[in-house]
Amino acid sequence: MNFLFIIVGLLFAALIAQLAYLQILHGTQLKAEVSRTDSTVETNNVQRGMIFDSTGRVLVGNKTHQAISYTKSVNVLAPQMYRTANKLGQYLKVPTGSLTRRNRADYYLASTSREKRVQANVPGIKNMAQSDAYDKELQYLYAHPAEFKLTRQQKNNAMIYARMSGAYSLSTTYIKETGVTSKELAEVGEHLGEMPGVKVGTSWTRNYPYGSSLKSILGTVSSEKTGLPDSKVNQYLAQGYSRNDSVGQSYLEEQYEPVLRGSKSQTDVEVSGTKIMKEVKRYGGQKGDNLQLTINAGFQKKLQSLVRQAESGAGGVSTGTYAVVMNPNNGAIIGMAGVDRNPSTQKITNNALGAINSSITMGSVVKGAMVSGALMDGVITPTNNTLTDMPITVGGTKKASWFNKNGGQNMAVNASTALEVSSNSYMMQLAMKEAGFKYSEGAALNMNSNIFNIMRGYFNQFGLGVKTGVDLPGETTGIQGSTSSKHLGNALDEAFGNYDAYTTMQVAQYMSTIANGGYRIQPHILSSIRGTNQNGGLGAVKATVTPTVLNHIDMTSAERKLVTEGLYDVVHGTNTWKTGGELDTIKPEISAKTGTAQTFYKGTETVTLSLASYAPSTHPQVVVALAMPNLDYNAEDNNMKLAKSIYQAYWQTVQSTSTLKSNTTSNTTTTTATAGN
Repeated sequence: MNFLFIIVGLLFAALIAQLAYLQILHGTQLKAEVSRTDSTVETNNVQRGMIFDSTGRVLVGNKTHQAISYTKSVNVLAPQMYRTANKLGQYLKVPTGSLTRRNRADYYLASTSREKRVQANVPGIKNMAQSDAYDKELQYLYAHPAEFKLTRQQKNNAMIYARMSGAYSLSTTYIKETGVTSKELAEVGEHLGEMPGVKVGTSWTRNYPYGSSLKSILGTVSSEKTGLPDSKVNQYLAQGYSRNDSVGQSYLEEQYEPVLRGSKSQTDVEVSGTKIMKEVKRYGGQKGDNLQLTINAGFQKKLQSLVRQAESGAGGVSTGTYAVVMNPNNGAIIGMAGVDRNPSTQKITNNALGAINSSITMGSVVKGAMVSGALMDGVITPTNNTLTDMPITVGGTKKASWFNKNGGQNMAVNASTALEVSSNSYMMQLAMKEAGFKYSEGAALNMNSNIFNIMRGYFNQFGLGVKTGVDLPGETTGIQGSTSSKHLGNALDEAFGNYDAYTTMQVAQYMSTIANGGYRIQPHILSSIRGTNQNGGLGAVKATVTPTVLNHIDMTSAERKLVTEGLYDVVHGTNTWKTGGELDTIKPEISAKTGTAQTFYKGTETVTLSLASYAPSTHPQVVVALAMPNLDYNAEDNNMKLAKSIYQAYWQTVQSTSTLKSNTTSNTTTTTATAGN
């Protein structure tokens, strides 16, 4: 008994000594430590900038939602978040479809009692480092899944816990950002005092008032749940983003992310221990700036519909239809539409981006560039450019114009007439002249393979076979055929557009270069960057896109006249074999080049129709380019029917013909000034 009294006495003595140590020797220091406060900054996201069309209509807006959010406090522990999640889960239901095995395990182990039960089954866990011990706990649960099955309510709570634990200290994350019911708002709001960090607030998601036909161009934004893309996470973190921030992840949304993101609000937060003592808003944040595009939303919607209708009636093994409408004087894209078609299933899907990334063998539409190149090369001149259209036979192979396959329609044609009737023979003879090869019927084609480089060099000047520079990611350069000796005969096909493949955007740039007098202008879809006014609409202009001239075509006015007269005669000429007569009903009158290429799709012989045009023929205001690959071999005028519908929609929707005179003067002046730069 005396021994027990001695032991108790010693314990009391030790306790008194420890109290003396804490209160007398280090009392002031420890009291200061408990009372110590830290100041830090809490940030919150702001509305993303919107995207408007050329007339000020909203293409991409922000839809406001009531939301439940959580701001993670400093040094908050898992059991504390676990209790908050369980409490919030009583009033709020969240989707659990993305709940992972790790999420379930983390929630299970956040309960102190359950974690102790698991630890009791892991030998030597007390001697392990904390991270190693937790890994062992997870391994045990994964090996015994029956031990941590969750009820439906627990899964709901586990999803809430996962979102809470994924947040950074003093960062705000959404627990439920859309679909919050009135009942949930009321009940959560009533119990906010019992759930530290939980708030009732507002979230935003993107909406598309003019439909989704342009979504492939506009791009998408990552959700708060997916956060930063893995491929750029370090780059964004270095720029001050949080891992769960929403960012533009494709096309315009990604390309102009720094403009659209805005600047986060900042709140000074004073923390004592794990408790927030004081919050003072330092900066309310700034909504992202807006983009105004060159696209006219009403016309774009009509253009996409017309393209889809044209493809719906194509049949056979047609694989898509694409169209670009742009201002030739400044490169502004007024409309860009496209659809892909699966010939096996007949399914048609919107793909406006096909205009910049689908490479198509266009056919005769490129002959304006071929004639221009021959003029610049000096193999023909404005006063000496007449040749005989006749079948060309080399090395046992005969190639001919569509109207003169057997030589029964041999006739003299000059450069303009060759464009009017779309003479393949004329273009092949130009190629041979450029190669320094003297043609003799039936003789071997002994041209230097450098002829490919010569022709492509001139085509490139107009934008064919090179990137146009359009301000959208993903543009392709097209496809170049082989230039090996065994493909030398394809140089003749190249001359009339039946070898290399180009995009519809390249065809539009090429025709714009002819229409504006020889200036290859970079196409653009962004018009300006603008602020926001008091009503939430377009505010002051902060930056404007100015036309960029990529190169100038070195042709004389007499040389250009030969080409433009030929394009005019394609539609309005008097030759029996003109190819675009169906377009002569379009008012104001247009100049054009039609295109037909003999193609194949999975062994099936097809035809690809294209068209490049501008209007009015004098002082052009608009260019229309389109391509319809792999139509039925007997298809003839699908391209012209579509072009007529597009022009009609343009003059009805975008520009009144009554404004042509004043606009012509303005655009001519703009082009001249730009070229001077």
